[in-house]
Amino acid sequence: MKTRKEEDSLGTILVPENAYYGAQTQRASENFPISGLRFPSPFINALGLIKQCAAVTNLQLGLLDRERAEAIGQAAREVLDGKLDDQFVLDIFQTGSGTSTNMNANEVIAGRANEILTGRKGGKSPVHPNDHVNLGQSSNDVIPSAIHIAALLEIRNSLIPSLDGLREALQEKAREFEGIIKIGRTHLQDAVPITLGQEFSGYSRQVELAIERLRSAEQRLAELALGGTAVGTGLNAHPKFAAHAIHLINQETHCSFREATNHFEAQAAQDASVETSGALKTAAVSLSKIANDIRWLASGPRCGLGEINLPSLQPGSSIMPGKVNPVIPEAAIQVAAQVIGNDTVIAVAGQGGYFELNLMLPIIAYNLLQSIRLLTSAASLLMEKCVSGITANEKKCAANVERSLALSTFLVPKIGYDKASEVAKEAHVKEKTIREIVLEKKFMSEEDFDNFLDDLRPS
Repeated sequence: MKTRKEEDSLGTILVPENAYYGAQTQRASENFPISGLRFPSPFINALGLIKQCAAVTNLQLGLLDRERAEAIGQAAREVLDGKLDDQFVLDIFQTGSGTSTNMNANEVIAGRANEILTGRKGGKSPVHPNDHVNLGQSSNDVIPSAIHIAALLEIRNSLIPSLDGLREALQEKAREFEGIIKIGRTHLQDAVPITLGQEFSGYSRQVELAIERLRSAEQRLAELALGGTAVGTGLNAHPKFAAHAIHLINQETHCSFREATNHFEAQAAQDASVETSGALKTAAVSLSKIANDIRWLASGPRCGLGEINLPSLQPGSSIMPGKVNPVIPEAAIQVAAQVIGNDTVIAVAGQGGYFELNLMLPIIAYNLLQSIRLLTSAASLLMEKCVSGITANEKKCAANVERSLALSTFLVPKIGYDKASEVAKEAHVKEKTIREIVLEKKFMSEEDFDNFLDDLRPS
């Protein structure tokens, strides 16, 4: 591997020749190779966006000359567009402020800007990573801002559309199944009849509420720490820097980000990320409940509930021929488990705000964005590969209703409590259906019993 020499405050170091980053990033990469986990692209893209808007802002404020500002802006745009993702080499387990990754971004952008201006990669001249790329900023306000930007954009542009697609697919099934009576269940025991459509309408509403919770959390994510610099006082940042930079960020993203109401809160705490993770966890719990119900309702085909049929995607067993498993619901359930685990990590990391800075920012960023990405994929798969192809087994639903002793509850207004109780007890002892006992005792005619079942359907 070809290398070049670069210097930082600790002395000379060899940097890969094709790298835009410099000695500081290289040292950090060599000294902390803990997990091999890297920041996800949305986070790196958000860093590029911040640096691009900062360069334009510093030009407008007269703090940066046009030549440097335009070169920085072009290089930062390449980071925003994902063209330099391979230059972000640092492990997420690093200094808790994310300073290493902020400097990685500064060095990559400076190195690329220098190549644009001189034809040579890397270095600190004419564009310096700190003096020019990081002008008016600190890792302590940049990294929290990048977390908020990346999370809000991923939720708005990816997760909510994915969840909304699932919600609509479930609601469509609710409409399709609205006339199919089935037995309800509580405590895993037979309860009174409902329709399959009513059951699916409950799932649709769960997803709808998950979307509402996420949209509410967006309001807190929209506050950015930019302008607070090291501890929230705004030291070394132009008083108009944050307002100008955030205005440009909004033009780029079509969002409504705003400067933090209180910079000391914005940097010392990560409550907005904790809240957002809680909304993601709730969505995961909802997804798990829906997926579990679906796989139970489809259990069988002959010795289970068998009230619905799932699309067949792949053989379900390496040893049992003809077995088809609920692959997608099970994948969704595992995603839910991961998101719930991520939420625990984020909650603990949220407690890592010591005095004026939270010192667990990298793992908050990683876990928050992973949860968003996983839920986006799981909701889309559940909609496309499972829910959209579900069909009802009407005969099994009807047979379960007639076999259920809970049907006797609906007979009370027709034949009275005592007769209904008698029917239920005798049906249980004789292992017969409610219909069979009612007809045997001539409490109702077969036509009246059929009309009675029809009346159970919602109007």
